[in-house]
Amino acid sequence: MNLSDKTLKRMKTLTELHGAPGFEDEVREYMKSELESSADEIITDGLGGIFAVKKSGKKDAPKVMVAAHMDEVGFMITQLTKNGMIKFTPLGGWSNDVLLSHKFKVRTSEGAQITGVIGSVPVHFRKGDAGSKTEIKDMLLDVGADSKEELEKMGISPGDSIVPDVDFQVMEGTDKLLAKAWDNRYGCLIAIEALEALEGIELDCDLYIGANVQEEVGLRGAKVSSNLVEPDVAFVVDCSPANDMLGKDEDVGKIGDGTLIRILDRTMILSKPMRDYLLETAETHEIKHQYYQSPGGTDAGSIHVSGEGVISAVVGICARYIHTSHSIINYNDYLSAKAMLTELIKGINREKVEELRG
Repeated sequence: MNLSDKTLKRMKTLTELHGAPGFEDEVREYMKSELESSADEIITDGLGGIFAVKKSGKKDAPKVMVAAHMDEVGFMITQLTKNGMIKFTPLGGWSNDVLLSHKFKVRTSEGAQITGVIGSVPVHFRKGDAGSKTEIKDMLLDVGADSKEELEKMGISPGDSIVPDVDFQVMEGTDKLLAKAWDNRYGCLIAIEALEALEGIELDCDLYIGANVQEEVGLRGAKVSSNLVEPDVAFVVDCSPANDMLGKDEDVGKIGDGTLIRILDRTMILSKPMRDYLLETAETHEIKHQYYQSPGGTDAGSIHVSGEGVISAVVGICARYIHTSHSIINYNDYLSAKAMLTELIKGINREKVEELRG
């Protein structure tokens, strides 16, 4: 099954939007424009999370929360140097070895987007061990300016955000898609398209579906939105690191092997009743899936311990090279995850909630 032109256009728009942690407003505005036609109402929290609400006709319906996150790993400008270079600090997790010589884009407070390249003091001119790795604190973003005054004239100032400058691309002759920010514009996309897929369907639950802010800096937005919604059940939609480049049978997280049954990560253990529900749903509807454990975490880590405890699961896919400038997904995994999410939502009623609580 191929992607529709509408979905491809959404993928391009979402992945190319500028949305570092704390600077998600462009993504939020796009999500609002795509969600509102299928929603009974749109709600937001005080940090900037956004959720479409689809109400059930059933009395005392349980609340189901579906949460993506809008932010991508990026940087914040900390200093403008007198010779026109830009110093920065990470917003989210970056490895030093994926940054040098890549193009990045500054978003100014006026909304202008200015491209530069990350460089560093050449090895030949460094003090100490010439073979040592370049630290982020030693890197500089070069946008072509020759002075601090030139940077200021461009509208650039400390506190502005930086993200990779990458165009969405369908990889030639394959089912692979190359872009920045699959973590987690995948989740933003599936939230939009799952809500559309449920149009005209009477649910036995009140659905709150959308995205949080500031996941990449400590699951912050999820703490706020879960207090706002007070869900009975939560499905977090997030993108995880693939580990399949060596082609070993024992590799965990292979693109093309379907949506993830995420049994464990550093923020949450999947409960047995929820695991059984995920597997039953996948098998009943013949949805391709794979077991997965992650060294990272998701917004489910905050949501499942909110209130008096919320039964939660992650409906995810994996991508190669997340938390770098360029990441790759297999679009068939997206289609599997979308089918999984919509069926999981349709299956939630008051009795199912009690069953999931064990």
